[in-house]
Amino acid sequence: MKTIVFATNNAHKLEEVRAIISGKINIVSLSDIGCHDDIPETSDTLEGNALQKADYIKEHFGYDCFADDTGLEVEALNGEPGVHSARYAGNAHDSDANIEKLLRALADKQNKKARFRTVIALIINGQELFFEGIVEGRIIGERRGEGGFGYDSVFIPDGFNETFAELGMD
Repeated sequence: MKTIVFATNNAHKLEEVRAIISGKINIVSLSDIGCHDDIPETSDTLEGNALQKADYIKEHFGYDCFADDTGLEVEALNGEPGVHSARYAGNAHDSDANIEKLLRALADKQNKKARFRTVIALIINGQELFFEGIVEGRIIGERRGEGGFGYDSVFIPDGFNETFAELGMD
């Protein structure tokens, strides 16, 4: 079975990817390879950040790897928070503060359309490959659900009545 590094420190993302790919590819974490570095994310695009993380692991540790960057793009906010989703409120990875800032910004807006956009950079066998996934939906005015992470408790994907946090991984 092929082993590949998922260049993330986000335990929730790692758990989700392992559940999806279970039995097909052995996904190892940064801590599994002894990487405790704070990998920079300084690009102004999701693609740039994903590649920056994957390149870092390949260059410093020699492993085939993949990395992602995800942004919540809200139509009424001209695509914000976008690439800055994890640090939208100024503090790195403070989900509560990020959600509060988002809800305040949308309080007087009628248009609540939003989408999650994820870009994956895969470095394997000397090649760089990119993949993109988009989930369209809308933001609701209050948190619902216990699962997920980030903005999952305020995002309802199109075709559903539950937030990502309520839907779970199934």
